[in-house]
Amino acid sequence: MLTPADKARSFAALHRRDRAFVIPNPWDAGTTRLLASLGFEAVATTSAGYAYTLGKPDGAVGREAMLAHAAVIVASTELPVSADMENGYGDSPEMVAETVRLAAATGLAGCSIEDVPLGRGEPYDLAFAAERVAAACEAVRALGLPFVLTARAENFIVGRPDLRDTIARLQAYQEAGADVLFAPGIASEADVAEVVRSVDRPVNIIMGLQGASLTLDRLSALGVKRVSVGSALSRAALGAFLRAAREMRDRGTFTFAADAAKYADLNAMFA
Repeated sequence: MLTPADKARSFAALHRRDRAFVIPNPWDAGTTRLLASLGFEAVATTSAGYAYTLGKPDGAVGREAMLAHAAVIVASTELPVSADMENGYGDSPEMVAETVRLAAATGLAGCSIEDVPLGRGEPYDLAFAAERVAAACEAVRALGLPFVLTARAENFIVGRPDLRDTIARLQAYQEAGADVLFAPGIASEADVAEVVRSVDRPVNIIMGLQGASLTLDRLSALGVKRVSVGSALSRAALGAFLRAAREMRDRGTFTFAADAAKYADLNAMFA
């Protein structure tokens, strides 16, 4: 059985390859095991995907519940797991550092920290945001164990498509010690290329958002190292669920079952 340190070293090594890898985002033990059975090399939690399983909107799940959820995902697979720890569940650098310490204690191989207050809104002042990342990185160093810290610049997600400020933030987080840099919402080839050129850390790009249609091969060619999909798999599953439910309600038919995963296949994959 792999130790958390083994998994973290394996996870870090994935970012040093000459091509991008896909890190899909399951939302429970079952979807984690399905993704592992398909040959993916690592997985990452999704705060939104998990919140939806609880009947809550994204951002409405507290730190204790999110850490418990991360522990469930870790226990479900031998793959390295990175966790979406939202903004660290507190504004202060000290709160962020404590969240990182607690995340590492669950056996995670890494986690990400956002630069906006919980519930979103305007990003933190750049200097303060960098201080938060530095505190997270200091907490990682104190662990004495490998752990991949991803720093997120949320401008595009919160409706501030300012590429220059986004790059300035990523560069500041790089200087603060972040292992991986991530600006969710960047979708155009030109913007992705500019971000990659502007930093010297591995860059994560999210696909599965509206307007984001670059392929894995193209992202690799641009120098991207990691591709995640956030809540997209969860939303795809819920989209199929809602289409099926509306078909039953509105038409009284059940044709959706033709596209459903086969009972025997799922049992075999979970066996």
